[in-house]
Amino acid sequence: MTGAPRDPDVCVVTCALTGVLANRAQCPFLPYTPAEIGEEAKRAYDAGAAVVHIHARNDVGSSTFSPATFAAIKREVRARCPVLLNFSTGTIADDVGEQCTTIRESRPEIAALNMGTMNYSKYSEKKKAFAFDMVFPNTYGKIGKLAEAMNGAGVKPELECFDVGHTHGVWPLVDMGVLRPPLQFSFIVNVLGGLPPTVESVQLQKRVALDLAPGSEWEVIGISRCQWRMLATALVLGGNVRVGLEDNLYLPSGAAARSNGDLVDVATRMVRDVGRRPATIDETRAILGIAGTS
Repeated sequence: MTGAPRDPDVCVVTCALTGVLANRAQCPFLPYTPAEIGEEAKRAYDAGAAVVHIHARNDVGSSTFSPATFAAIKREVRARCPVLLNFSTGTIADDVGEQCTTIRESRPEIAALNMGTMNYSKYSEKKKAFAFDMVFPNTYGKIGKLAEAMNGAGVKPELECFDVGHTHGVWPLVDMGVLRPPLQFSFIVNVLGGLPPTVESVQLQKRVALDLAPGSEWEVIGISRCQWRMLATALVLGGNVRVGLEDNLYLPSGAAARSNGDLVDVATRMVRDVGRRPATIDETRAILGIAGTS
């Protein structure tokens, strides 16, 4: 953050609207089309989110990296609300040409940048089998191509770190000038292959990140039902938070969420319950160092 000192009581709330792994058999309220994503972005914004993280899908729900689809999503969101856009760039492929084109053409305020290779899996204790089991490759070469596109387009990188090695591994890119502090970190927990959902995991990530890049911002992303405990951890430790149907389909009561707005409602209540308050759009721009309008 530049200018006035950062108010530690202000919390940036992000909502991840749809993801790529969940489907309507699991949650009938997941948005697929650009218009549906636009409606969910408005619900999240109305509930207090300042940022929405977005993956693009085809109309039947399958993943797409089409720059035209991302452009349509931006139009649909902008027709409804001024929430800040964070576009996903994550892919298991080595070719990130479409992602770079989207960054340069659509220029979202923020774009996700995955910071390391990992096993990315989901295991069912009930079935004693893996629901999916893959490697998510993110070499420095791949990261560098995406970061170059973001820097050229004036897009803020959101550094997605699933393990402490991802966070520590940022330092060569800072040394090279590819990433320019202050940075924006996201600490994802409870993905099999990454960090467990514990207070100690978040404390370690925070220490490594802020030792590397003092004054940087960080948030916690808890996957599945641990989300609410991990939000509480982030709020007490001074971080920002993310919720959304990409990450978790359930309210703290165990009831299924019927929209992203339901999840943001709980998150903003938690923010206020610990004596903090959700950041406005303008405050979020200042906190994350995002200039101008888009």
